Amino acid sequence: MIRGGKGGAKTKVGLRFESRIAMKSLFASLAGYRIEGDVVYFKSEKVAEFYGKNKLYKGLLEPRHIDYSDIISKKLLPDEAILILCDKTLFIIEIKFQEVFGSVDEKLQTCDFKNKQYQKLLAPLGISVKYVYILNGWFKKEQYKDVLEYVKSVGCYYFFYELPLSFLGLPEPAK
Repeated sequence: MIRGGKGGAKTKVGLRFESRIAMKSLFASLAGYRIEGDVVYFKSEKVAEFYGKNKLYKGLLEPRHIDYSDIISKKLLPDEAILILCDKTLFIIEIKFQEVFGSVDEKLQTCDFKNKQYQKLLAPLGISVKYVYILNGWFKKEQYKDVLEYVKSVGCYYFFYELPLSFLGLPEPAK
């Protein structure tokens, strides 16, 4: 696994993406984790909340009387978004699995703009943002070297197939 172009040999436990599977399913399969609606519990402690797609607006912003259009001009709909409660960080997770050349190639280059938009949107709540891609092996090709370096250089992140719990700041289940 690689994050930001570096090896991830020290990563022990993570969410393993074999396809565009929902993160809730991955958490539910981990020992010690439990999902109730959009809430993630580890043992008995509430540790995170899911806010993917429109839930970011309906579940997080609107109840706090924040109208996105007062802050940004267009809604952004993340594939997945998980708010880690202990440090108020929202991880925007974009899953990009590619098997042929296409538009996803260029979508990777939009991370800086989207990251900044999410940061503006969530600043009134004191929530920080980390923008993360989960990629498949297609993106390990030499022709993606420059774009992956760019992703890292603008403060965004990428992983191949797996998102480590330690990166999210969540506890690892006992083995």
